[in-house]
This record gives sequence, structure tokens and C-alpha cells, in this order.
Amino acid sequence: MKKIGVFLAAIVFITVFGTIVFAMDLQFSGEFYAAGLYLDKTNVMKDTASDGISTAFYYQRLRTKGVLVVVPGLMLTTRFDTMKRAWGGPRSTPGTGLDSASAATRAENENIAFDWLYLTYKSPIGLFDVGYMNTGVIGGVFGDSGTPNGRVKYTFATGPFTLNLKATKVKEGSRTFVNPAGVMDADNDNYGVEAQYKWKDFLGWLSLYWYRYADQKPIADNMKHFFLITPFTQAKLGPVFLQAEFNYAWGKENEYGDGSPLPDVDMQNISAWVDAVADFGVFYVGGTAAYVSGDDPGTTNKKEGGTLTGGIDWNPCLIMWNYDRTYWQGNIDGFNSARQSSPMSNAWFFQARAGVRPVDRLDIMGSVSYANADRKPTAAWVDNSYGFEVDLTAQYKITNNLSYMLGGGYMFTGKFYKGESDANSVRDDYLVINKLTLTF
Repeated sequence: MKKIGVFLAAIVFITVFGTIVFAMDLQFSGEFYAAGLYLDKTNVMKDTASDGISTAFYYQRLRTKGVLVVVPGLMLTTRFDTMKRAWGGPRSTPGTGLDSASAATRAENENIAFDWLYLTYKSPIGLFDVGYMNTGVIGGVFGDSGTPNGRVKYTFATGPFTLNLKATKVKEGSRTFVNPAGVMDADNDNYGVEAQYKWKDFLGWLSLYWYRYADQKPIADNMKHFFLITPFTQAKLGPVFLQAEFNYAWGKENEYGDGSPLPDVDMQNISAWVDAVADFGVFYVGGTAAYVSGDDPGTTNKKEGGTLTGGIDWNPCLIMWNYDRTYWQGNIDGFNSARQSSPMSNAWFFQARAGVRPVDRLDIMGSVSYANADRKPTAAWVDNSYGFEVDLTAQYKITNNLSYMLGGGYMFTGKFYKGESDANSVRDDYLVINKLTLTF
């Protein structure tokens, strides 16, 4: 009788809780890509013992987003990456340092790693999101570095107006089981308010954030805190789609305690971006201008660059400031620690591009870009020209969910990479990439 009772209880349990589970709505979406990359030189230094070598390899990633709708107005959202690795390449050494733009380590991403997990509740007074979610995204794609962090977000929308309030935990310094030597109030946090107005073909955005980074306070009696204001706009004027963004950060790069002999360092960073595309159906033309202030080495009490960047989500070229190229291959080095990496910093950037769609499924685009440094890193630096880059890409939609891209980029290396001696020689570099992408 006891066995029969246990069996009947199990049936009741499965029936009750199984009914609840099956009443839920589970939705999946995502992207898988497999790509092959060839880079002619891994550095642009010429006639040295460390001349760059060529590299070629394949890599892939599966990114899946899942949304569990518990009941209407209440849901859980997660996102995870699977097998983000180079084919047949050595695996990363396990550690505790987080991968770029991830809540997991690089070794974990090479297997499976979760980045997002947050709850969404549509209440009568607005929308609440609580948990690990995407942060570092403000305004347009320029300047964005989407990174998972713990956050509480409140959204209120009425008509064309939307208000967001955000509190984000970037780093926790308090004592925990895995951090027994923790110190209270040595955290990195930021708080933001965003207002958006959307009307027909116009979008206006204004945000104000306060960043308080105190993780160095118990070590060097030093704290970094600053404000960031970002106006952003989008507009569609006939066939022209226009975007513009301005970022201004001000505050303290270093603020030391009263007992420190070191002087405070003020922060004043600026970045800006304008992008326009005129689409005429079969063909289109566009252009971009971007700026990120660099630090003046002659002003030791001020920090004019280094905090604001172009962001890892903005990839204007195949070589210059391309996050995927940097993530999978690494930096392209020059002399005296000059390097081409991602994201863009200390630079003026200009690009002209044009594309054609000879058939519905094929898009061919070419671009010419030029960049130079806003500030020379030292007084002895030879030149501030990063150089030119010419890119050509073709993307073909095999099906509605499957596309193939083939591209090539050639960088005419500028004298910036000579570093502090004009006698140093630099070489041009080029890249070829092909990529298969599945979306679902």
C-alpha cells in the first residue's frame, strides 16, 4: 500500500506541476556564425626581429536568447553563448578574469556561459527589470560596449515619451564567502536617467549618468567618479537616415584622500558621431564622421581621454577598430606600444561608403576610411596619422535565415605606428574574411 501511495502521489505531483509548466510560453531566438579569417601580418613593424607573421583560422559562436513567459506581464529572460572558440585551436587557461563583454570567463565561453538572467514585470505603474542584463548601451551604436551587469531598471512609457531609471552594480567590494577580505563601500556603481521622445520619423534621446568607481579606495585611497551626458538623435528625411550623438564626461579621474601626497586629476572627455545613409533602393551612399578625445601628455592634472571610446559594438572597418578582429586575432602592434585594437580611442575618423543591390538577396558595399590621432602619446611621437583603409564586402542571403559574407580590407598604415622614431619602418596590412550566419 505504501508503494501504491507513493506512486499515486507522484502522479498527482507531475500532473499539477506539469500543467503549470506546460502553461508557460518558452521562446528561443539566436544566432550562429562560422567564419574564416586570414590576416597578412599580426604587426606592422618592418625590418625588425619581431616582424609580423601571417595567420589564418576558423572560429564560431552560438548565441541563444530564451524568454520564459510565466504569465502575461511576468517573464524571465536569459542569454548564453555556446562553443565560442577557434576550430581545433588551444583552449584558454581557466581563470577568474571575465571575458570582454561577458559575465563569464573566456574559458567558460569556449564551452557554455550565461550572460543574462533577469526578471521583467509589467506593473500598473511601469516596467521593472531586475537581474543580470545588457548594460553600457546609451543612445546609438557609437560608444556602446554592451556588457552584462547586475541592474535594476524602471521604464515608464506614455505615448511617444519613454523614461528609464537605472541602477547598475559593476563591481562589488564587500565581504562575501569568495571575498573574505572585502571592504565595505569599495564598489563600482553607476546610476542613470534616460528620456526618449519618438514622433513619426524622429527620435530624440537625452541621458545623464553618474559613475562612482571606488574599488581602489581601500588600496590607494583613490576614487574615480564622473558624470556623462549624452544627447542622441535619429531622423529620416526622405531617403536619408541621419544619426548623431555627443558624449561629454566630466568629474574626477583620480580623487585621493586627504592624507595622500598625490594631486587630484580632473576628467574632461568628449566623443561625437554623425552618420548618414541615403538609400535609393538598388544603390545607397553614406558617410561617417567620429571623434574621441585623446589625453594631452602635457597636462598631468587633467585627463582629456581614456574613459570615453567608440565602443566595441561600433565596428566601422574590417581592420581598424574592429572588435571581432581584435577578439579573435588580437592587437596589431606598431612601435613604442602603438597598436590597432578595439574600441576606437584618441582619434578623428572619416568614412565614405557606397553599396549596390543588383538582386534582392545580394548586397555589395565598399568604403574608404581615414583616421588620425587627436593627441600624440608623447612629445617625441613622429606623426598622428593612423592611415587609410579600403574595405569591400559582399553579403548574400541564401535563405531568409541564412546568409554568407565575403569581405576584404586593406590598411595603408600611417606614420603613427612608427612611434618615436622616423627611422622605424612600417608596412601595410590586409585581411580577408568569409562568414556564414544563421539567425533563428
